[in-house]
Amino acid sequence: MKNFRQLNDCSQLSGIVRSQPSDFQVDEIQVFKPSGQGEHVWLLIKKTSQNTDWVAGLLAKIAEVPRRDVSFAGMKDRHAVTTQWFSVQMPGREAPNWQAQLPDEIEVLDEKRHDRKLKRGTLEGNQFKLLIRNFVGTENELKTAIKSIKEQGIPNYFGEQRFGFYQADKKAYSNVLKAEQWFKGDIKVKSKQQRSIYLSAARSWIFNHILSDRVEAGTWNQALQGDVFMLEGSKSCFFEELDDAIIERVQQLQLHPTGALWGRGKLRSSETVKDKEQKQFKAFSTLCEGLENKGLKQERKALRLVVKGLSYRWLEDQKAVSLSFSLPAGAFATSVLAELGEFKIS
Repeated sequence: MKNFRQLNDCSQLSGIVRSQPSDFQVDEIQVFKPSGQGEHVWLLIKKTSQNTDWVAGLLAKIAEVPRRDVSFAGMKDRHAVTTQWFSVQMPGREAPNWQAQLPDEIEVLDEKRHDRKLKRGTLEGNQFKLLIRNFVGTENELKTAIKSIKEQGIPNYFGEQRFGFYQADKKAYSNVLKAEQWFKGDIKVKSKQQRSIYLSAARSWIFNHILSDRVEAGTWNQALQGDVFMLEGSKSCFFEELDDAIIERVQQLQLHPTGALWGRGKLRSSETVKDKEQKQFKAFSTLCEGLENKGLKQERKALRLVVKGLSYRWLEDQKAVSLSFSLPAGAFATSVLAELGEFKIS
């Protein structure tokens, strides 16, 4: 990714991802399944080249309910084939024939009732299946890269799509620039959705720079004095003085060092780690102060991402490679691809 240090900068692997939507498949992994009873209709939907928010609006129209009564756990890539759950609040009402009113690109795979709506972030993760066409590189090179990822994980960067379009003349991304202009008072942002996009872009930009510094120093996957740690598979964080047990658990991928998601409040890190994070406040003071002024609170995010079930199929006759893996909620498939090689995403 532009601006951020990768581990595998010298990889010779390359290819094209998402030449067509079916090359990029994402299946949501839900934390639980609907019970079968309740005022909320849960729909498991498979969609092709459709925006998640647009689909939610369409479901609201079909159900004749306000848009706020339709929920989903997370946004999915538009230029892909994805499956995910939606919930529609319909107390005391029969559900309509959804499929009869949906376009061919949207298919209802399952429908069940539940007593609660589907809230944002309520998912375990996502299963990915990607087809890389025009693949350049040997199978041994691919095996070596995959082995490295399995053994040490990858830097847990936010994906470039979080930042908007890259503006080469300004060497920056549109969403980050808009956030800075908004924080300075140069522009007004009325849309709640746009405000959310700019806040996320600014916060993610700062985090990625914190992580990039540690990748460059070779400490992104090591326990440092002053680190705040996160348990693998959890959002739970804790600070503890460095000892052999902590170092061993980090090496075994049981714990991960974390970086700041900027907001109000004191940094939980200390010593050298805190100094490095405060360095980003000086570098991006407008963004940091803007996030604080908008009411966001200090949080933490793991610097390292464990990629589960990473496997491949070598399709020599097609000059292509099929990749499969799963990631926790909030992680980006593009971060996995960036550590494998130089892949163009159509």
